[in-house]
Amino acid sequence: MKQNRSSASPLVLLLLALLLLATMTGCCMVGVVRFTWSDLWSSPLFWQLRLPRILLSTLVGASLSVCGATYQSIFRNPLTDPYVLGISSGASLGAAVAILAGLQAYLWGIGLCALLTALLTVWVIYRISSIGNRLHATTLLLTGVCITFLITAIISFLMVLHQDKMDSIIFWTMGSFSTATWMDVALVAPMTLLGILVVWIHSRDLNILLTGSETAQSLGVDVERLQRILLFFTTLMVAFCVSTCGVIGFVGLVVPHGVRQVVGADNRKVVPYSVFIGAIFLLLCDTLSRTLLPPSELPVGVLTSVVGAPLFVYLLYRNKKSYYNL
Repeated sequence: MKQNRSSASPLVLLLLALLLLATMTGCCMVGVVRFTWSDLWSSPLFWQLRLPRILLSTLVGASLSVCGATYQSIFRNPLTDPYVLGISSGASLGAAVAILAGLQAYLWGIGLCALLTALLTVWVIYRISSIGNRLHATTLLLTGVCITFLITAIISFLMVLHQDKMDSIIFWTMGSFSTATWMDVALVAPMTLLGILVVWIHSRDLNILLTGSETAQSLGVDVERLQRILLFFTTLMVAFCVSTCGVIGFVGLVVPHGVRQVVGADNRKVVPYSVFIGAIFLLLCDTLSRTLLPPSELPVGVLTSVVGAPLFVYLLYRNKKSYYNL
């Protein structure tokens, strides 16, 4: 059978999977408490703290990267990701409200609140940025920035009113895997796998969508239905990521952009490659966050912002030149 050159290479995916596995193994061994290969599997510390943290950072990295790639294709703008659009902030507002209401004691309490506020944020952004059947790129970015500032102000106000829970709320605004548990992994894993599967199934339609809504409609793509499906599932992924580790910025911007620079804009390649590259990227960032200043720990969101913010400024500077050419 003739290999479809537009599809992701199975060999490349295998190599990336092996690289991810090797990175996970290496990251398991380093930290304030260092493990050797001989005592790695017998330590309760490894099973109860280190391993769930490694798995959660891997899942969140894959989720945010795929979400970023999807948003960039839906909105036809390389500058969009869950953080820049304010969707992560919207989810963090729901998480903060859930904490204040004591819903963290329930299995889906924080996740569902984060999902509702994230979906509301997406709807507001979409309605404000749509002019006819088109999304205005400048309005899209400005709306995302404004919503982020608004939500940050609301969360700050909530912290002033509830100073006894300020530390818990600050956690969501900075992003950290320091409290990762097996329950968090169990919550995020099915959402991640389901979301990635849905996006990958629609990756060909995403390519057509890059040509414009009217063109995609003429080629048989139900644009509104496609956008609703993908926005819902990606927002679902973002909401549950935020509900377990807080807001981690720019992963969805850095990783898809880097992948597109190497393999082009075809989402049949971008989506699966972003899964592995995003997982490796955030896993390395988290490992640095817990090893740079021992015994203290940096919020992982700080490190991702250090990488992502300069790249965002660079992309903003050269935004006149689009690289979405299939």
